[in-house]
Amino acid sequence: MSGANQRMMRAARFDTAARTLTVQDVPVPAPGPGQVRVRVKACGICLSDAHLLDGSLKSPLPVVTPGHESSGIVDEVVPGVPFWKPGLRVAMAGGRPCGRCPKCTNGRLQECLAFEIMGFHYDGAWAEFVVVPYFALSLIPDHLPFEQAAILADAVATPYAGLVETAQLRPAQSIGLWGIGGLGVHAVQIARMVGAAPILAFDTNEAARARALEFGADAAFDPREPDLRKRVLQYTQGLGLDVAVDLVGANAVLAQAASCLGRHGRVVMVGLSPEPIQMGPGVLFGVQSHAMLGHLGYEKKHLDDLVTLVGTKRLDVSRSVTATMPLEEVARGVERLVKKEGNPIRLVITP
Repeated sequence: MSGANQRMMRAARFDTAARTLTVQDVPVPAPGPGQVRVRVKACGICLSDAHLLDGSLKSPLPVVTPGHESSGIVDEVVPGVPFWKPGLRVAMAGGRPCGRCPKCTNGRLQECLAFEIMGFHYDGAWAEFVVVPYFALSLIPDHLPFEQAAILADAVATPYAGLVETAQLRPAQSIGLWGIGGLGVHAVQIARMVGAAPILAFDTNEAARARALEFGADAAFDPREPDLRKRVLQYTQGLGLDVAVDLVGANAVLAQAASCLGRHGRVVMVGLSPEPIQMGPGVLFGVQSHAMLGHLGYEKKHLDDLVTLVGTKRLDVSRSVTATMPLEEVARGVERLVKKEGNPIRLVITP
């Protein structure tokens, strides 16, 4: 379709060289083989989006539409795509395998070596329509609001995969969570759902500590407290933490989290930092049989799990959407998130 008959839509376009974000009229994308087009109903604003806009994270594209936490209604399905049809309500996984690396070409798509992130490597959902692979879709129930379904696809799925998969958190194991922002709030809830005990939260922000307690933490501390390990031992019967999670992305946080571990404890790095990692004497790490685990994102199965858990009310994310706003206000939404105006959990665009 071309010329005057071409359908247009509104989309937030980021110029990676000029570092400008503007809402523009652009052509509605056409789905290719194995793809579907979705009418976007909600898309979250994430700190990684802010890092794209400030230049600390890069996109390989000259211009890209950000947004990777999204939900909507299937709008068009190409021939050959199974099951999916227009009108179905869906959440969308925020990435896709590259299809070209040695793992992908051998059929091991879950092990892709060059995984592509929605809103970075290809156009995301700060737009009225988005095109995604059909296998990125999760069917959502009618009673699950689009705003809640959208944030599952990162703000909830990343800590869920980090705790359940990477950390292998089990019932009655103790856990410490450093950084009670958008990911940390959900990490508290997930830890409680799994049955972790006790759940200890750490944040320099008093409002964040109060929120951690509200969402299910057993205790909350300012990490600047002197002799924090002693406080942790008081809450863990002298044993230290089974799992400690850095959700901030700072070496000082990672080192402090590791210092609070018990024997056979695992420290998980969910927050990413360019700093070199230093965590104290190696002999302690070895003698105590500690493990340090890096973590990134989630797999599609984790999004499917969460749709089930939230849809059946095993997990409640109804308090997580701090505000919704129109697409035209997306830049203001990013500013609110970065400056922590009103201490938001998640701000969601509704194109």
